[in-house]
Amino acid sequence: MQRQDGILLESGTNEIEIVEFEIGNNRYGINVIKVKEIILPTPITIIPHAHPSIEGIIQLRGDVLPVIDMETVMGLPKTIGKNEGKYIVAAFNQQQVVFHVQDVSQIHRVSWDQIEKPADLYSGDTTQVIGVIKRSEDMLLLLDFEKIVLDINPESGIRVEEVKKLGVRERSDKRILVAEDSPLLRKLLNDTLTEAGYANIEFFENGKDALAYLENAIASGKKAQEVVQLIITDIEMPQMDGHHFTKRIRENEQSAMLPVIIFSSLITDELKHKGENVGANDQVSKPEIAELVLKMDQYIL
Repeated sequence: MQRQDGILLESGTNEIEIVEFEIGNNRYGINVIKVKEIILPTPITIIPHAHPSIEGIIQLRGDVLPVIDMETVMGLPKTIGKNEGKYIVAAFNQQQVVFHVQDVSQIHRVSWDQIEKPADLYSGDTTQVIGVIKRSEDMLLLLDFEKIVLDINPESGIRVEEVKKLGVRERSDKRILVAEDSPLLRKLLNDTLTEAGYANIEFFENGKDALAYLENAIASGKKAQEVVQLIITDIEMPQMDGHHFTKRIRENEQSAMLPVIIFSSLITDELKHKGENVGANDQVSKPEIAELVLKMDQYIL
């Protein structure tokens, strides 16, 4: 499976295409945009003292890629041999990784408003599940692959040290609205943006809640620019994704002039046109937090 062209050509539809795969008796999903290809297992080179979830490395078209054992990641007993199952070759956060799964079945197109946020009772900060898709016969769990990789290699995530390199900064009273579904990333963004001088931040778990906050403020008679001076949004979020959120902001004449920066693991040269089509002022790839801060300076300082 190598198709990328022609997938969701229209931006801002609040839809996602998901590759369904299996581990044990459970079914999971990964955003098709993250998937470069699906291949059969190839010979692995074992890395001594590697993380328990790393099976080893493979060479694919000149690139050396780590292979992540998804059974170990999900805490399931080992049933897939090294030469069994399927490899999902994925790209996000400016890196490529391989996920070893039992099988890959099909692609589904669903709306983000059909994807429910996991309940706090069974989620929490340590879960790898970011969304639940209920179907007539079963459920499909949408996994947080950024967190899976971050747990294995913490250096691949947002680092406050990158912001400290910018030097001492004046505090800003400008209000920032951030839509980000990951509790871990909300905390990291809060810490790093506060270090960067932006301490007045309003966080929301998805675009739907963030939009409701903005629209309610406008409906009460406030000007959008008085409520918030800049918006940062992820793309992948249950209920309403960042592209649709940005589109809705631009469609409302009261909020249309607000600067919007998309901060996502899905920012690539091939996909930037999606953010441009919905009117984003800028797009920054995770985990480039220093670049995000400099873009923020550009728009509101």
